[in-house]
Amino acid sequence: MPLVLHVDSDRWREHLRSTWNPDIVPVAKGNGYGFGNPRLIAESRALGARTVAVGTYFEVPADPREDIVVLSPWRPFHEVPQSKNVIHTVSRLADLVSIPAGSRVLIEVQTSMRRHGIGARELRHTMLLNALDRIRFEGWSLHFPMGAGGTSANLREAQELGKAAEAVRRGTLWVSHVPAQKLADIGENVKLRMGTALWLGDRGALTVRATVLDVHSVRRGERVGYRQRRVSGDGHILVVSGGTAHGVGLEAPTAAASVRQRAIAMAKGSLDAAGMALSPFTIEGKQRWFAEPPHMQASMLFLPSSVAPPAVGDTVGVDVRFTTTSFDKVSMD
Repeated sequence: MPLVLHVDSDRWREHLRSTWNPDIVPVAKGNGYGFGNPRLIAESRALGARTVAVGTYFEVPADPREDIVVLSPWRPFHEVPQSKNVIHTVSRLADLVSIPAGSRVLIEVQTSMRRHGIGARELRHTMLLNALDRIRFEGWSLHFPMGAGGTSANLREAQELGKAAEAVRRGTLWVSHVPAQKLADIGENVKLRMGTALWLGDRGALTVRATVLDVHSVRRGERVGYRQRRVSGDGHILVVSGGTAHGVGLEAPTAAASVRQRAIAMAKGSLDAAGMALSPFTIEGKQRWFAEPPHMQASMLFLPSSVAPPAVGDTVGVDVRFTTTSFDKVSMD
């Protein structure tokens, strides 16, 4: 039985229509924000988008109808799809002079992200100026951080770097992580790459459900699971669909910045060290504890005797991160 993403399709598509406009470039990358990239490209097409951004060259469709911007920077060792619809991102002077002549190119300018990009001081470098005449220049790419200084800091940086780039060659500014309503504050010809706010902007339209695969009554002290841990009390072991292969129970390093966030991370770490971990599965309005770390395809949960267990075949709610979860099925309800 599957782990399913249920989509209120009417509500979801209403959000897409109310959010998208011709200055927004939909992003379809990674796991497709839980929906899958083919579905997102099809939805982008239905909105009227003529350009879609993907993360890597491996995500470029076999025969794209629309222009496809590859966000990861071009490198000489990449295998590149031979399509006139592909727009490359170039982030180093050395690559700018190496990319085949006539290639469609966005030049990435380094921002406070400090990830990829040509430094602002290099924008007037002779190598760059000469390269502009041998490529098909599509504009300048600016990728900003999230959080930290917030919207105002990103806008100020976009304005400053945009002016510096425009002084070298006029072209479209392609930006990330600024509000759509603030694009006019940056310049006249600005496109906004948008992923999370577009596809996941109305979480109320999205529900994740896992199927109950088995239910076993247990007594306090009995051993369960691969690791034969003892249960802490009387109750039930529930086996539910959704495991590490789906992304359940897998976590990235914490991004805790505030004192409160650090305290929560420390408390969670202490529980993990004691072998206690809250699962993302919800029963009767509460997240339930893992009985042991999740398995590849399923998870084992402990449900205390005070809670009536669901039956085999019932479904339970799951609170997951959409960008790291692979669903067995996406149901457009």
